[in-house]
Amino acid sequence: MGHGIAQIFAQARFHVSLYDISDAILENALSRISQNLDMLIEESSINEQIKVSTLEKISTTTNLVEAVEGSSFVIEAVSEKLNIKFQLFKQLEEVVTDDIVIASNTSTFSIQQLAEGLQKSDRLIITHFFNPAHLVPLVEVVKGPNTPQVMIENTVEMLKKIGKQPIVLKKGLPGLIANRLQAALVREAFYLLENDIADAKDIDLAITAGPGFRWAFIGPLETADFGGLDIWKSVVENLSPLLSKEEKIPASIEEKIQCGQLGTKTGSGLFQYCGEDEVENKLRERDANFIRLGKIKNKPL
Repeated sequence: MGHGIAQIFAQARFHVSLYDISDAILENALSRISQNLDMLIEESSINEQIKVSTLEKISTTTNLVEAVEGSSFVIEAVSEKLNIKFQLFKQLEEVVTDDIVIASNTSTFSIQQLAEGLQKSDRLIITHFFNPAHLVPLVEVVKGPNTPQVMIENTVEMLKKIGKQPIVLKKGLPGLIANRLQAALVREAFYLLENDIADAKDIDLAITAGPGFRWAFIGPLETADFGGLDIWKSVVENLSPLLSKEEKIPASIEEKIQCGQLGTKTGSGLFQYCGEDEVENKLRERDANFIRLGKIKNKPL
């Protein structure tokens, strides 16, 4: 996630310092940013000059002190392990001034859990980007109990400047908003697959050609308004007793995990992939479609 977040800030002409633990990781990050920018050029979203200026705005370092020098806003996107985040927070607080905002890209841990790793917890917020971070507009923002309102307002304004659509949660909760909605849908999709209601391709198509087609522009709550709340009362009350309430994934999915069939990163999962070339082509197709959708959604009415 880190390289995508760095890219979108740099595209918006912010100076970005990208920090990681090795030069090899940083070189890979810059390579991926360059590839992302090339695709945007191919899709006529930016030109070569913007690519050059974006890369010029990004510096890389394995020295944390150098990384945060002169910064006013720090985003961590390290592994979703609390001890690693706490270790980084401790290092950050030793080298940044009290007025520097520390934002976490987590959607796993609550703001209260993260705050335990900081001495000055009122400067901590969550800014949860979605993968691929340089293309998906949503950023979920969570404030702590002592977070100054002006910090949230400034963060939201900054996120809008980089082309994001931030939402501020009134209260934090595990999974935030989008991942909770995704998890509910994926649980039911797993249930349908496990019970052989349809194959994986058709279950996905039921979303991409149905609700997902609508949800690109009107969400589930506005969809309910268009359909009629009385109709949706019947739908929810009739279906809710029949929907999956499983708290663990189905046995067939667990079996795939145990066999190392994890999806695109291993060459097979719920679908089969014929080598790295097919995976790369599918990722390129996905991102190209995301770019095109973004253009459509950003067109003035």
